[in-house]
Amino acid sequence: MRQDDRTPFELALGRARASAYPPGEFAGQESFMTASEIRALAARAGVGPGVSVLDVGCGIGGPAALLDGCDYLGVDFSPSAIELARERAPARRFAVAHAPPLPPGRFDVVLLLEAMLAIEDKHALIRAIAEALTPGGRFAFTLEEGHPLSAAERAAMPDPDTVFLTQLDELAAALDAAGLELTWQEDHSADHAATARALAAAYEADGEAIAAAIGRRALGDLLAAHRLWIDWLESGRVRKLALVATRDAVRATG
Repeated sequence: MRQDDRTPFELALGRARASAYPPGEFAGQESFMTASEIRALAARAGVGPGVSVLDVGCGIGGPAALLDGCDYLGVDFSPSAIELARERAPARRFAVAHAPPLPPGRFDVVLLLEAMLAIEDKHALIRAIAEALTPGGRFAFTLEEGHPLSAAERAAMPDPDTVFLTQLDELAAALDAAGLELTWQEDHSADHAATARALAAAYEADGEAIAAAIGRRALGDLLAAHRLWIDWLESGRVRKLALVATRDAVRATG
C-alpha cells in the first residue's frame, strides 16, 4: 500500500516489524525479505569491496546497512524516506530521485528490492538500468510474478495503482531487448507468505498503538493488503522471485 510519507509509518510500525522477523533478520527493510535474503542476493550479484552499487527504491535505508564495503548510492522518490535512510546509515550516500531517469554515471550493480511491483512502465525502467550498468554489470532484483490484477482484485487491494504484476516471460523479453540476460532466479514465495503472515499478526497484536498513530483506516488497509498477499502467495496466484540479470558486454560496447 502507498506510504509516500514514511515517517509516521516508520514510527507506528517499527516495533511490530522488528518482532515479526527471526532474530537478526530485521534491519529496517520495508518488505517481506529477510536480512539473509538481501545479503544472499547481493552476494549473488557480486556486491563487495570496491563494487559500485545503485540501490533504486532504497526506502528508509534498511538494505544499505547490510551491504558492507561497496561504493553505495541509494535513491528513492520520497524525501522522508531519504531523511530516515540518512539517519539509519549515515556513512552511506542517498539522494531523492524518481526512477527513471537514474542518477548519472555507471554502476557495477543495480539493486531493485521489493520495488518492481509499483512500476507500471517496466520497459522504460529496465532500459534505464541497462544504460546505467557497466559492461558485464549485474541487475539484482525481486519480482512479484503473475497475471495483472483482475477488476475484482483491484477493488479488493488498497492503492491498486501501486500493484503492477508481470509474467516472467514478459519481463525476460524486456530484459533481453535492453541487452540484459537473465542468469539466475530463486523462488521465495513460501518464505514470503510466512513473513507476510508474521507481519500481519504483529500488526494486529499492536493494532491499538498503530491505529492511534496512523488511524484505523490505514491500519485496516495495511491488514487487508497483507491478507491478500498471504492468499496470493500461498495459492500460487503470485510467485515471489529473486533474480539476477547481466549486461551483455559485447552488446554494451558494440
